[in-house]
Amino acid sequence: MATTTTPNGVQVGAQEPSQAGNDARNINTRDDDHISPGEIAVGVVIGRASEYFDFFVYAIASVLVFPSLLFPFDGRLEGTLYAFTIFSFAFIARPIGTVISMAIQRRYGREAKLTGALLLLGSTTAGIAFLPSYADSGFYAILILSVLRIGQGLSLGGSWDGLPSLLALNAPENKRGWYAMLGQLGAPTGFFIAAGLFWYLIGNLTDLDFMDWGWRYPFYVAFAINVVALFARLRLTSTSEYAKLLEERELQPTSVMEMASSQGRNLIIGALAALASYALFHLVTVFPLSWITIYSPRSVSGFLGTQMIGVVLMAVGVVASGVIADRIGRRRTLGTLAILIAVFSGFVPMLLNGGEGAQDTFIMLGFALLGLSYGQAAGAVTANFPAQYRYTGAAFTSDLAWLVGAGFAPLVALGVSSQFGLAYVGLYLLSGAVCSLAALSLNRRLDIRN
Repeated sequence: MATTTTPNGVQVGAQEPSQAGNDARNINTRDDDHISPGEIAVGVVIGRASEYFDFFVYAIASVLVFPSLLFPFDGRLEGTLYAFTIFSFAFIARPIGTVISMAIQRRYGREAKLTGALLLLGSTTAGIAFLPSYADSGFYAILILSVLRIGQGLSLGGSWDGLPSLLALNAPENKRGWYAMLGQLGAPTGFFIAAGLFWYLIGNLTDLDFMDWGWRYPFYVAFAINVVALFARLRLTSTSEYAKLLEERELQPTSVMEMASSQGRNLIIGALAALASYALFHLVTVFPLSWITIYSPRSVSGFLGTQMIGVVLMAVGVVASGVIADRIGRRRTLGTLAILIAVFSGFVPMLLNGGEGAQDTFIMLGFALLGLSYGQAAGAVTANFPAQYRYTGAAFTSDLAWLVGAGFAPLVALGVSSQFGLAYVGLYLLSGAVCSLAALSLNRRLDIRN
């Protein structure tokens, strides 16, 4: 190593290459292993926004594309019902994906699980972009979409990284409602971008071009976003600081059978506590788009624009829910919003059948209520789980809430409304609100500060 001598007689040597490399690799190493809730929140927001974007791209295509592309042999209503049936496959597959992913993590580690989820989600999403039509492949086109949709559900089950639970455990006691809502901002963000893409494509392409290739573009975008987001989450959760913090909080996967046998009550209450919010979720996003497309002369692009305005109100509601929950408690917030959703359910027929002004009112009020309730819906009762079950319990609670509350909502709402009228959509929403109130009343252990 070459050295030089300073006027003071001190020798200064050039740094060895190996030492320089070590310094470069350690440039981001922390001195205190401390991770702030804000840093955890970044990972939560990144993950949720990418998942919701992918979710809404598929949901919108289920209304605007798949009925004509895959079910031209039947009417528009029947084709949409078939598409909504396939739409539900991901929610059925998601708990199965969680079971498989927990086993993979226990044996091979968190990085292997998330990498597998990344590859599966990316390949299934990109595969939908290349989906053939029924005219080209017949029944095989329907089968391909079904398999790809199941793959999406399995991959979403595997994408659980424990960051929302870690955030809840590390948030300041008087700010837990605020930090709980951060991940929920992914829903309005994802919907706004997805709806915006379809709004632009429909408004600037001919019907022929849109059905030929235009609808495929959002799936390319979804593939890119999901790959980037999952790699970002993998980079966060694979660091030694996060691994240490997850281990300290006992956020590790446990046996699903053991958890179900000992924590079945908490799983059921957790899935039902926010049922009103999850039911409302699809009744203001996916279902009204299908209703307008089939039964209304309104332009699709114009209605998508209205929904984009409504989802801005949802984002405001999500943020407001954090402030409200920190003041009055999450349990009281969810209970109050369940009552308001029950009241809102009585106006569903009048608003959706009342012309453009009334329909716009339905969208604005619905999205506002959704933001206020959904902002505190995630993990509302996961504090009930003992530490060793919280990682797996939080994942399964979310899976079950989506399955019971939202997975079949578009299918049921469109099916009953087409046969019996919109009043039954209101009854469906009312039943969700009643279930939420019943679950919250049973959940006596939920402290107002959790």
